[in-house]
Amino acid sequence: MIWVTDVQYITGYTVLVTFNTGEKKRVDLEYKMKNGVFLPLKKIDHFKRFSLKNDTITWENGADIAPESLYERGEKISQLL
Repeated sequence: MIWVTDVQYITGYTVLVTFNTGEKKRVDLEYKMKNGVFLPLKKIDHFKRFSLKNDTITWENGADIAPESLYERGEKISQLL
């Protein structure tokens, strides 16, 4: 089972996600900002107001993304020792 242990804003709709495996991945979430609960996050100021809750990235409006999706879409950055 995979989960998020840390998330940091990079730029635009891109975040740096650290997983319980120690892996860090850069994840571009712009593809999510087209409709539904993610549409309000298209405003970058709203997007930046994420937090780590229930082992994944979440936003004030209730939007969240499954850790597995973040892991699959992410571009690997490094492996922690």
